[in-house]
Amino acid sequence: MSRKFRIPIKSAREIEFMRQAGSIAAAILQTLAKQVAPGRTTREIDGLAAELMREHDCKSAFLGYRGFPGHICISVNEEIVHGIGGPRRILPGDIVKIDVGIVKSGFIGDNATTVAAGDIPLATKRLLAATEQSLFEAIGHARAGARLADLCGSVEEFVTPRGFTVVREFVGHGVGRRLHEEPQVPNYRPHGKSPTLMPGMTLAIEPMVNAGVPSVRILDDGWTVITEDRKPSAHFEHTVLVTAGEPEILTWRPREALPEMFGLPPW
Repeated sequence: MSRKFRIPIKSAREIEFMRQAGSIAAAILQTLAKQVAPGRTTREIDGLAAELMREHDCKSAFLGYRGFPGHICISVNEEIVHGIGGPRRILPGDIVKIDVGIVKSGFIGDNATTVAAGDIPLATKRLLAATEQSLFEAIGHARAGARLADLCGSVEEFVTPRGFTVVREFVGHGVGRRLHEEPQVPNYRPHGKSPTLMPGMTLAIEPMVNAGVPSVRILDDGWTVITEDRKPSAHFEHTVLVTAGEPEILTWRPREALPEMFGLPPW
């Protein structure tokens, strides 16, 4: 983190637009998550996302971005992120990652979740619960005066003792008028000088956590990222506003993978 960059600070008016975009992105994500079921294709869920975006008078932040062909990113099992909706049919026991980014009034809301299609193995339940909790560990550091490196490092520091690894090639990011703004928000503690967080910064915090090795590869479609060992991966994301007090989750929604929901002991 020794490179020099400027992290945008949002005005009060800009924050209101981001609250609106975040609320819509969260609503769309929740609706899509409920549609994950055996027998559905990933293309069907992408099509529903397009319909929901029209209903909310917004557009996809992903469609056409650097040539991306989907309205959302939808990734199954060993697919980590950037999966493209297509003919793949969801099977019982699959885990499905849905990443929704929308543009409303020139501002972006970006969030993601991982959903189980039916019952899943205990080890996979633990993966989902640990990944979602690591997101909230990181959000807890999104406070004015904190160091970005502490926020980033909290993800890896939470999941590693539980037997999981973080993806290093893909990271979270600042978000606002553009999908990817400064700073980068990795899920591990970066080297070098770390910026201090200030009120008005808006961050897309998104742990990507693997059940096996951290290494990845990209499929021939040029987009879909999978785990090198083909073991499952989980992904959760919120857009978060740094304030003078408690962090504000702009894409707030009910939590998906609390340990208690899976019959697991709390942390």
